[in-house]
Amino acid sequence: MGHNRMELINEMLEKNPNDTFLNYAAALEYKKENKTAKAISFFRKIIDNDPDYLPTYYQLGKLLEEKNKTPEAVVFYKRGRELAKVKNDIKTLGELSEALLILDEDDGEAW
Repeated sequence: MGHNRMELINEMLEKNPNDTFLNYAAALEYKKENKTAKAISFFRKIIDNDPDYLPTYYQLGKLLEEKNKTPEAVVFYKRGRELAKVKNDIKTLGELSEALLILDEDDGEAW
């Protein structure tokens, strides 16, 4: 089923290459398939095209951590945390703050 889902997403992306939801779905599928570099590139594209799409920041940060790119992950966690504050998204703010705390990068600005 996963392969068929990816084919369907790619077909839809051909028609709507900048659709945020489709790019997010593709990134999650690549993540599930352990195609980390591909997933990272899709998450970066989302942030470039739709920087207000909040779920991307946590997902991208986690993948960057897996690739031992912790300093870069911290940057995206902090950017996401700022956006979560603006959007008043307490749940996501907590997730991003926790990720920073685990990395010992919490600067006390969560709330």
